[in-house]
Amino acid sequence: MNNNESTIKLTEWTSCGGCAAKWGASLLSDLVSDLPESFDASLLVGLAPFDDAAVYQLTPEVALVSTTDFFPPLVDDPSDFGAIAAANACSDVFAMGGRVVLAVNIAAFPEELPRNVIAAIFTAASETVRDAGGTIAGGHTIRNPEPIFGLAVQGVVDPRHIFRKSGALPGDIAILSKPLGTGLVTAAGTAEQKKSAIAGMRTLNRAAAEQLREHQDSVHAVTDVTGYGLAGHGWEMSDRSGARLIIESASLPLYEGAHEIAASGHRTGGDPRNRAYVADRLTATADDSYVALCMDPQTSGGLLAAVTAEVAEALCSTDQWTQIGHFTGETPGIEIR
Repeated sequence: MNNNESTIKLTEWTSCGGCAAKWGASLLSDLVSDLPESFDASLLVGLAPFDDAAVYQLTPEVALVSTTDFFPPLVDDPSDFGAIAAANACSDVFAMGGRVVLAVNIAAFPEELPRNVIAAIFTAASETVRDAGGTIAGGHTIRNPEPIFGLAVQGVVDPRHIFRKSGALPGDIAILSKPLGTGLVTAAGTAEQKKSAIAGMRTLNRAAAEQLREHQDSVHAVTDVTGYGLAGHGWEMSDRSGARLIIESASLPLYEGAHEIAASGHRTGGDPRNRAYVADRLTATADDSYVALCMDPQTSGGLLAAVTAEVAEALCSTDQWTQIGHFTGETPGIEIR
């Protein structure tokens, strides 16, 4: 990093960063429900119901996975921002069981933002997409008062083995591939705490997805945890599956400092929107600090999967996965114990 780049703090250029900038889930769901449905039989996953990405069948063995994700910076360093944005965008392909093949940049920057800062964002994103297994092949950049960056990512998946939010069964174990707390830590953590969370956000979900594919017949539902928090994305899995998700708060993997920040009463801007989204579906007996961690908007969060007990035991014996709860046959909803 050169001197000009090191003096730039990207969070000073924006009012809201990362996946916390997403619209509230309730409003977005209403808007999506008003859109016309597709009548193309090759569209295997679209808006009815929506999932983490669209899937379009090309041949009996190959389907296209298409997604896009972009947001303002939640970190100061340009390279971190580019890598996190790319990892976050690629995550939707991995959540569908696919592999990344191609991406294009979506960029909006102030004209006065130094050129080398923009170059650092692009370079880090390109390197991350390469590590995801794909290539950045273009993009589009416009002028904007606040910096915004992300990617449209294309992947491929076997149409017979698509991971979806629906399909969790009573008795399934809920496992998570990354710690929680990115919103709280980036907003109010120490420098060292932020460093750990940034490293986690830069980490791709590729390895976690590949592990799930090794056990694909015993993987019943998958999503990635981003702006709606663990509770919001967990509710979507619960609702689509017709099963109740029980979250054991003592088992949640957390970034360093996340629980202390939540226990101090600090809340991110996305917290009330996420609480509103699950308000009628939530039962909580855990301390509100743990509820806040489940509501915290995550950026480049982990994969949440519903798997058999045998697969959960195998995957959680590694450093990649943590068992955080289970599904029951009760009325769909979220319970945080």
